[in-house]
Amino acid sequence: MTVRPNALAHLAYFVTIAIKGIDGGIETLLGLIIWLSGPARWYAFLLHFNAPELLEEPGNHRFIELVRSGANNLLHSSISFIVAYLVIHGLLKLALAMVLLRGGGRWIYPVATAILLGFIGFMSYHLSEHYSNWVLGFALFDFITLLLVLNEWRQPARRPLFAGT
Repeated sequence: MTVRPNALAHLAYFVTIAIKGIDGGIETLLGLIIWLSGPARWYAFLLHFNAPELLEEPGNHRFIELVRSGANNLLHSSISFIVAYLVIHGLLKLALAMVLLRGGGRWIYPVATAILLGFIGFMSYHLSEHYSNWVLGFALFDFITLLLVLNEWRQPARRPLFAGT
């Protein structure tokens, strides 16, 4: 049994879009949690959550230090921008993933292309201001997603993986 390259690209498309949807849901949820709890409470929670790890083995906790640094940046940032970004970005990704996975029609591909180009442009601007491996990674993931969406758009219409009833 051989697998056609288009079948692999189609599978990669669905997996990537599903990851986008899950990520969008998590972003939306985090934005709402930060909005409802406030950045100070969120920062205190993160410190309480990872402090035992730092006390047990001080020194080599790069991930925990990244989380603490991110929480500290959140504490000293414009909360309204962060919440709005997380909620709007998350809802856009979640809605886009749901429509793409349900096979919402050919109209969604140019919309998805425009949204993904917007995400990539915003992250590129952010990278030009302050370099971050995380932002670069997310921008590359969005670029790969964009390529898969464009590939799917040029294919003949297919039956969606998750068709609505």
